[in-house]
Amino acid sequence: MKKLTLNSKKELDNNPLFRLIKNQYKQRSLIICASTCSILNKIFDLAPPVLIGLSIDVVVREKSSWLASFGFESVPLQIFILAIASFIIWSAESFFEYLYALLWRNLAQSTQHNLRIQAYNHLQKLEMSFFENDSSGRLLAILNDDINQLERFLDQGANQLLQLFVTVFLVGTAMVLLAPGVAIFAFIPIPIILWGSIKFQKQLAPKYKDVRRKAGDLAARLSNNLGGMLTIKSFATESWELDRLRLDSHSYQRSNREAIKLSAAFIPLIRFAILFAFLAILIIGGLNASEGKLEIGIYSFLVFITQRLLWPLTTLGHVLDEYQRSMASINRVLDLIDEPIIISGGSLKLEPKKVIGDISFKNVCFKYHNRENLLTNFNLDIVAGTTIGIVGSTGSGKSSLVKLILRLYEITSGQIQLDGIPIQKFNLRDLRRSIALVSQDVYLFHGTIEENIAYGNNNASFKEIEKAATLAEASEFIEKLPRRYKTLVGERGQKLSGGQCQRIALARAILKDAPILILDEATASVDNETEAAIQRSLAKVTSNRTTLVIAHRLSTIQNADRIIVLNEGSIIESGTHESLLKKEGLYSNLWSVQAGSIQI
Repeated sequence: MKKLTLNSKKELDNNPLFRLIKNQYKQRSLIICASTCSILNKIFDLAPPVLIGLSIDVVVREKSSWLASFGFESVPLQIFILAIASFIIWSAESFFEYLYALLWRNLAQSTQHNLRIQAYNHLQKLEMSFFENDSSGRLLAILNDDINQLERFLDQGANQLLQLFVTVFLVGTAMVLLAPGVAIFAFIPIPIILWGSIKFQKQLAPKYKDVRRKAGDLAARLSNNLGGMLTIKSFATESWELDRLRLDSHSYQRSNREAIKLSAAFIPLIRFAILFAFLAILIIGGLNASEGKLEIGIYSFLVFITQRLLWPLTTLGHVLDEYQRSMASINRVLDLIDEPIIISGGSLKLEPKKVIGDISFKNVCFKYHNRENLLTNFNLDIVAGTTIGIVGSTGSGKSSLVKLILRLYEITSGQIQLDGIPIQKFNLRDLRRSIALVSQDVYLFHGTIEENIAYGNNNASFKEIEKAATLAEASEFIEKLPRRYKTLVGERGQKLSGGQCQRIALARAILKDAPILILDEATASVDNETEAAIQRSLAKVTSNRTTLVIAHRLSTIQNADRIIVLNEGSIIESGTHESLLKKEGLYSNLWSVQAGSIQI
């Protein structure tokens, strides 16, 4: 029994609807109000068959009608009372229909908004390895299409499902009280319909789960292709990519077709069950009424109310279809929200202006997921206010040091200290605010040059933006643009050259005015002019701040206070540019190769 209870609780916890209600518990008052209006609307909606039965009762029995038993013996008075009751009931039904439509739609919109913001906020807290193992297209499908699917269900489906249960309960109760011998025939198809609904639901769930997975794959394909359009065009692979997209689209289409084939068969089966019940009431009730065993008014009520009881069940297939689609989507959204956060910040506050800038690696071990150790007992001390150059072959661990300082990845063991304190103890946002990064792969957001330079520093004045651009040697080309600082850069800065993007990224880092500046291969893909401009900028902005320069071009770091040479995660050389040349080691060889290529 205990095991059964635990399994039941586990199933309940994994139920998507229960997960959604638990997630949106703060909206319980709106859910209760919307549900109440739906119930009241359905109560008033079921009243007209009662009025029809009463009116027939008045016409047939006149002064001996049911209303006459309350003292209203005059037939015109009874009809007048029924007319007033009809007006009140129709008005109330319309009023509550307006209210439930308003409330359910507001609930749908607020739930959609809450889930999207909650999912995106959680997404930003996940470590970089999560994004490396997932596709942006799938994540976009979850944040947009899956959440919209839930909105469509809450707009109408939830209300229809609730009103269906109310209808079955109220009408069933009334029929049993008025004519239990006839009512039994109306209830015969209901177990069949419910059994069929549960069976269809179980079969539909995995099919719609597959539909949502195929939708994510299709979105990922589209996202990758749109981002790689230059490569597609340059390799003339448009036809090949179209064929690959066609395959993904067909796969999504086939998955949808399988789900539709099953859901479409449900409604006709329900209608046959309803037909049986309606004919039973019509024939058996009619014979009883003709023999005087059943009053005419009650028979009329049963005929009309049977339709109200059974006909809404035809919508059950559609509602269940929408329900399964939305539940498959909500599972994907909530699974994303429940994704565990591996890297969490500490409680220690860190004021960037008070950071001295000493950085120390103490016996640090680190490896990427499912790979061998990259760093093993790695040690490095960086003195505050100095400029450190880091060089080495591809895969030696240069960029990994940057990612570890920013806590984009978590170390396996050891400590990374900032001013003598392990960085895990610092508030994560404060730590990253203390570090300005310029990477090789510059990302500019769609917007103006001014907005991109001021990114992360919304309080910066235009003079501060101009000063940062001047220090980054970017003001000269900006002033030549048609709209100067108001020029749109395009998505990912595609309207600018690579060198111009690098200088805007450097200006953005300068404006941040962080005590630690990191340049990760910032000159690897720029021309000689841009490299010279960045070197001049570095000479101005690196004073009084700790600077790490990861460089492919050694000329960028020849004036660094110290240069370390990495090989397979270990420091094999360390010193100034001149001292390393005298050692005639790896650095000296690299310098000779680059110097020779320049001479050629």
